[in-house]
Amino acid sequence: MMRIGKIISIKESPNCEKFFFVAEKPDGIKKGRFVQIRTEEGLIIGRISNLIKTNRYLMNAEAVRSFGENLFNQFPIDRWEYLVAEVTPLGLFSNGEQKRVTFPPSPGQEVEDIDKDIIKSFFGFDENGLEIGEMETHKIKVKLNMSRLFQKHLAILAVSGAGKSHLASTLIEELLKKPISPSIVVIDPHGEYKSFSEDGEFYLKTKVFGKEQISINVSSLSSLNFSEFLPQMSSVQRRELEKIIQKLKEIKKKYDMNELIQAIELSEINYKTKSALISWLSTLHSTGLFSDLEKPTIEELAKVNQLSVIDLSEFIRLKDKQILVTHILRNLFDARRQGRIPPVILFIEEAHQFVPESKEKEFAISRGIIETIAREGRKFNFSLVLISQRPIKLSATALSQCNTFILLRIVNPYDIRHIMESCEAMTSDIANSLPGLKVGEAFITGEAINYPLLVKVRKRKTKENVELGLKVEEALKKFVEDSKKLKEDIEAFK
Repeated sequence: MMRIGKIISIKESPNCEKFFFVAEKPDGIKKGRFVQIRTEEGLIIGRISNLIKTNRYLMNAEAVRSFGENLFNQFPIDRWEYLVAEVTPLGLFSNGEQKRVTFPPSPGQEVEDIDKDIIKSFFGFDENGLEIGEMETHKIKVKLNMSRLFQKHLAILAVSGAGKSHLASTLIEELLKKPISPSIVVIDPHGEYKSFSEDGEFYLKTKVFGKEQISINVSSLSSLNFSEFLPQMSSVQRRELEKIIQKLKEIKKKYDMNELIQAIELSEINYKTKSALISWLSTLHSTGLFSDLEKPTIEELAKVNQLSVIDLSEFIRLKDKQILVTHILRNLFDARRQGRIPPVILFIEEAHQFVPESKEKEFAISRGIIETIAREGRKFNFSLVLISQRPIKLSATALSQCNTFILLRIVNPYDIRHIMESCEAMTSDIANSLPGLKVGEAFITGEAINYPLLVKVRKRKTKENVELGLKVEEALKKFVEDSKKLKEDIEAFK
């Protein structure tokens, strides 16, 4: 490999935490670039953490001020300018194994530009993995192993507009390109993923389930299911409801909410219990989510090589969304535990809405099932991807179960602190770098990769939902044009 410099002895270095080298040529030497040093124990892999320019003729401020321009005219000062790089050793690479650096390199040892094959092995890239972007400093494609990335859950966190949904869409594209992929289910509050159904490459593999294609079959629900939707229900009330449900099932296999409410009205249970149950079930019935049909069925929802988008964009109330998510995820998880459906990768957009940290149960209906999946999902190949712009509002229980984090730009210090408390692989270097990331830049840390890495996320192949990303001026222009067209259409029919 090409030699780029030699280690020097300054500032109590080289040691096991850092060392410095003077660059032979400044070309290509940049902060964040990786280097290697050959030692008897193996290759020390390091990352350039800082760059310092030094010049012996310009070290004395008094002399520079006194001589002024004459200093530059009388001496070939530029010949004495050196570029010094500070390097943080990441590990020792020997016989394909990664170890800690326990002995420093020596002053005078050569520093080399890192071999591309070495860097792929060092970080644990998979040639057949999911391509999510590239290392900008080396122009190497970052391909991550699917099992390492998803099996122990993934969190994608960033401020709004930093590229979370773009990254998630990139991962979905990579999964769908596989000859065989798990069932992919997306909880989509804003309709951002519907565009997959309009893409020439993926439309045959995509099913979108909107408001008209979703309903909950009342006759499939037990009192336990109802108590998930109604956390305020007591154990006594649940027990009475279960008795009524069982009696109703003896009479008919299929029934709707009206029939269940009628059965409660005709029952001889305690008046207060009866009134409470009727009131609660009437409220559920008013949502329009319940009928005597299950749409979609679990078998329609979870198929190999299929992306199923649960489009919640037409639902206004958060509680309605949480009820649907609770029901769908409960059925999916139970079916996967029983082996009735293939392995599942579940993406949850705006995850802080569905698995919040501090809200009461009544306002966090779906938190229980999502935390259950977070704790137990990996045993059943049911993987969770939490996507959020407000990590501090996200359940610490669910977040702490994510073994891989992909972090884009995050500014709020409370969000960053919350992530550090949940992610063991989070370093202070990463935390300090998050506010300065550009759109599309992301740190990957955790199970999916051997060492934290900054990546430039690749461009997605599918179209983005343009209307969701319009600027104010563009949205206003579109509204005026649409209104004008609608008026013209009405005039044409007169």
